Amino acid sequence: MSEWLQAGQKAWLCTIVETWGSSPRPVGSWLAIAESGHWSGSVSGGCLEEDLLRRTAEDGPDHPVFVDYGITDDDRDHFQLPCGGRIRLLVEPLQGRAGLDHVQSLAAALRRREPVVRYVPMKGVAALEHALAMTGTSVRFDGEQLIHALQPECRLLLIGAGEVARYVFEFATAAEFAVTLCEPRETFAAGWSFDQIPLDRRLPDDLISAQFGDAWSGILALAHDPRIDDMGLLAALHSDAFYIGAMGSRKTSEARRERLASLGLDKAALERLRAPIGVDIPSKTPAEIAISIVADLIAARHHLRGAASSL
Repeated sequence: MSEWLQAGQKAWLCTIVETWGSSPRPVGSWLAIAESGHWSGSVSGGCLEEDLLRRTAEDGPDHPVFVDYGITDDDRDHFQLPCGGRIRLLVEPLQGRAGLDHVQSLAAALRRREPVVRYVPMKGVAALEHALAMTGTSVRFDGEQLIHALQPECRLLLIGAGEVARYVFEFATAAEFAVTLCEPRETFAAGWSFDQIPLDRRLPDDLISAQFGDAWSGILALAHDPRIDDMGLLAALHSDAFYIGAMGSRKTSEARRERLASLGLDKAALERLRAPIGVDIPSKTPAEIAISIVADLIAARHHLRGAASSL
């Protein structure tokens, strides 16, 4: 959106404010539209985007307005909203220096891993506020303005290259996590054959200290090698990471907890460790294990967003 505004174009930001029944995208989802017809993001499975593009091209609003879909039977038939669902959107114009400054400030805050709240009045200019503690829902309308709390994206650090890590990387990336695969061991790095998945050769504790220690980070020990798994877990369990897990059997996991306790971790810290990792489906193959792990990650992220990214 910054590029559109820098080029002098007008743009509209469409935010899902409320849903009833079934909807393909959650509250807070965005669709950005430029007056050139370019767009980014999604507020449905594709049925609403075309109508929103047409609306803005023909008569884009000059002030924030609500748009409802799925109120009537004709709406549901035309837009194919599932299960009789209904969606309310706020369509918000952004233009000129004020719009560009707002978008750039928002992007910069999220790059710095800072939670923020957007205030979008029905009349006036949108404002941004840094948020230290938030409770409640992530989007609400108080009668005069939309209040939208936003978190940084969730990052994942995978420790140890292998088949499980390969699939976790692919599935978690598809689920919109930002994923880094760490492999400091020369033998495993040299034999890594998936060029589309780059390896970070730094030690896991250094990476956690530098990039993966905040409340929107997850650390997964997948190496099956105590030399690097325990190093990463020790750092992770001293961090604010929202998800810390380790792969292995129940017997292996108990031995790991004993080793970590001998290194000075107390019971409260060890209770944060998810081991064995993943949902008990039960899984056997690398792909199945990865699915169980990513399913658990998605559930943890949902809880995180519900509990911490709200107002």
